[in-house]
Amino acid sequence: MLKPTLLAAGLVALLAAPAVAQNTNSGTDKFAQLGQELPTPNTYRTASGAPGRDYWQQRADYNIKVTLNDADQSISGTEDITYTNLSPDKLNYLWLQLDANIYDPKSMTASTQTAELRDKMSFQTLEYLERTSFDGSFKIDDIRMKGGNKQLPHTINYTMMRVDLPQALAPKQSVTFTVKWHYTVNDQKKTGGRSGYEYFEQDKNYLYEIAQFYPRMAVYDDVNGWQHKQFLGQGEFTLPFGDYKVAITAPADHVVGATGTLQNPDQVLTSTQRQRFNQAKTSSKPVVIVTQYEATKAEQGRAKGTKTWVYDAKNVRDFAWASSRKFIWDAMGLKVEGKPVVAMSYYPKEANPLWGQYSTQAVAHTLKTYSKFTIPYEYPVAISVHGPIGGMEYPMLCFNGYRPEADGTYSSATKYGLISVVIHEVGHNFFPMIVNSDERQWTWMDEGLNTFMQYLTEQEWERGYPSRRGEPAQIVPYMAMNPNLQNPIMTNSETVLQLGNNAYGKPATALNILRETVMGRQLFDYAFKTYSQRWAYKHPKPADFFRTMEDASGVDLDWFWRGWFYGTEHTDMSIENVQWYKVDSKNPDIENAARREELNAAPKSLSQQRNLQDISKTLVDERPELKDFYNNYDPLAVSETDKARYQQYVSKLKPEQQEILKKGLNYYQVDLKNLGGLVMPVIIQMTYADGTNEVVNIPAEIWRRNNAEVTKVFITEKPVASFTLDPYLQTADTDLSNNGFPRKLAPSRFELFQQQQQAAPQNPMQQRNVSSQQPKQSGGTTGATGGN
Repeated sequence: MLKPTLLAAGLVALLAAPAVAQNTNSGTDKFAQLGQELPTPNTYRTASGAPGRDYWQQRADYNIKVTLNDADQSISGTEDITYTNLSPDKLNYLWLQLDANIYDPKSMTASTQTAELRDKMSFQTLEYLERTSFDGSFKIDDIRMKGGNKQLPHTINYTMMRVDLPQALAPKQSVTFTVKWHYTVNDQKKTGGRSGYEYFEQDKNYLYEIAQFYPRMAVYDDVNGWQHKQFLGQGEFTLPFGDYKVAITAPADHVVGATGTLQNPDQVLTSTQRQRFNQAKTSSKPVVIVTQYEATKAEQGRAKGTKTWVYDAKNVRDFAWASSRKFIWDAMGLKVEGKPVVAMSYYPKEANPLWGQYSTQAVAHTLKTYSKFTIPYEYPVAISVHGPIGGMEYPMLCFNGYRPEADGTYSSATKYGLISVVIHEVGHNFFPMIVNSDERQWTWMDEGLNTFMQYLTEQEWERGYPSRRGEPAQIVPYMAMNPNLQNPIMTNSETVLQLGNNAYGKPATALNILRETVMGRQLFDYAFKTYSQRWAYKHPKPADFFRTMEDASGVDLDWFWRGWFYGTEHTDMSIENVQWYKVDSKNPDIENAARREELNAAPKSLSQQRNLQDISKTLVDERPELKDFYNNYDPLAVSETDKARYQQYVSKLKPEQQEILKKGLNYYQVDLKNLGGLVMPVIIQMTYADGTNEVVNIPAEIWRRNNAEVTKVFITEKPVASFTLDPYLQTADTDLSNNGFPRKLAPSRFELFQQQQQAAPQNPMQQRNVSSQQPKQSGGTTGATGGN
């Protein structure tokens, strides 16, 4: 229990002068500005984080014709690419991305794959190691100027392809060239990846989720020039915006969903399906366009002909599609700031009833919530497709996992897993499909921001939603981990050690802490929306995000970016000690009475207690003549002299000084240590002796002169019973055991079990069910199971 110490009259001067120990250089300046880390502002990207007056970005428009061969799971296609040079530079060549080349047996991905062999290996592991025998790389058949007769020289460097132009492409000029290619689609269940097919053995059908299926233009920008970092499988994609017209030829009984708006519904849909689709556009609940009965019936046949589905998409950075005769298709309408949007889902019967109930509803909910916090969703559709790919995003369309058991039942984890992955992947329409960051370099700029928005959207789906990421307490195990197993968030996507924690969880948590603890919701939400508005349909870099968040909020956050994004330190603050002081009022009636109360309440030693029992009479009791003045003297009795001395003292004080003596305030000196190294705000709860409490939020700048330890004085009217750091788990503190003073015991649990004698392993004779007393029989084994 805290016990007060009396302060003499020089209190105000004592509190006004900071202790010398709090002005000690602790070795690093965690509050230094990010001057050297961030690029110098220029006319393309300003110091405020906004695009500059000379900002530019390239454009790539596509006219694609692609054919799916369901007999051998292959793709073939041709594309006309119109590339517009809006940079101030002349370009002698263009770079394209051939992402499917990771399935070349000689790819950089295959050759740099690492693994370890064990005494026991699963078949699945060996199949994964041997997957390089599959060749699903692009086969480039032809590249030439549109309408030209001469092939353009081109060089393939793993997943990148350089096309040499016949003459330099000048600023503000365009060039159109044609590429013809083909490749074999991968079995996604065996090879993994962000595109591929799933084979359903029961009905002998394929379901295709197709992406990175065409040679795609790389980004050329003002920061890096050409983006030519190889695709190794983890770092995703950075792409320019453009318009797409894509004609997809598939078996006539397939249903094809894709990025963009269907241009020829009369040719590919029945009149009933068109009627249902038109109904869905204005329905507030999902309307089934292709029913489960119709999809199941289609599974049983095999059309000999084909249909061509034509889709058109404006101002997108990519295109993806899905195709299968197994697809059920439902849709519903919604309006985002008055503009109509259609939310849709495609899924096989194996996904029901889960998908029919939740997928499209989650699509619509995501569009509404993200639009509220960022920018209005402006594309005409948003689609969720179920197939082999657990979660992957493209403009207006995403691939999502999670399906129920064969009997239609599902766990809570499966239900919320589906809702969360739909929210996450549909949310990627905003980051990076609209706010078009460089995923190949900075995974956190799309995954981290999107995971943060996913958390906000989940919480608006249902109170108490079991979000996996976003809350500070959820990132604690990662933050407390050995720093050698971590990377700073500002790490290239291909070299991140723990992608989920580093690129998703930690930045999402950081943004939540900014919103709730550092900036407050009002300032954060305004700044975050400003960033989204500034960089919609543009190519932001990390500095643009950092600078905009500060510029639009008026909050200096360089210390926060430095600690959370450029470092691997963690939060671990400790209350080392608390000292309680009260002002010595000099009033003998008050101070002497308080002292008497303390003495009466003080515990008696063991000897004192036993002496009271064992010593019946002392010598002084037996011989009263030994007593004198001091035997009856009460040092705490108030004399007239004491009162006169007090009145004389008070008469010399100013009225405001007299008021301080009367208030009887409590002064607490709290010694804090930053054990984890990451500077953070100090949130401290004072629980008063009467059971009430008060929470004080102190900005992180309290650590600015000494990053390691500080002392803070709190002045209260009521006495404090205890102090607690971070009472609402706002800072991802990795050790809560040192957050209280007096220290609190943190309960834990242990499990009891009945110790059992383990059975000895069977010997080979027992395994073969052969009795040691039986003679050896010919003609095979004697047991019913018959050997190994």
